[in-house]
Amino acid sequence: MNIAFFLLPKNDVIVLDKDSTIRQALEKMEYHGYTAVPVIDEEGRYVNTLTEGDILWKIKKTRGLNFDTTSKYFIKDIERRRKIKAVSINSDMMDLLELVKGQNFVPVVDDQDVFIGIVRRSEIISYYFDQIK
Repeated sequence: MNIAFFLLPKNDVIVLDKDSTIRQALEKMEYHGYTAVPVIDEEGRYVNTLTEGDILWKIKKTRGLNFDTTSKYFIKDIERRRKIKAVSINSDMMDLLELVKGQNFVPVVDDQDVFIGIVRRSEIISYYFDQIK
């Protein structure tokens, strides 16, 4: 089995630019109903994943930061409470399975760390469920 079998390509994934404001992130996450979104840099490389929890902790710890001021703060300045690791498209399935145990999705990168999509945990569970059914 190849990781590409499970890949949801970048064109079908909502991402944030690392220079986005917190307001832009919140609006995109709310609109699409996501609680976590991959972040990429100007060259398309995977940087990290931003979660709602990361934003909430930033608001809690930053004096003067509230919803009205979120357009003045950038997601690149938010400390991540959890590191959402990416997997290479050339990795084996065991590497993917190890990561997906603790992540709702796994970002997938190419040989130059360019973000090419995600693998959702639900897709893997569905696949293996169908295999044992």
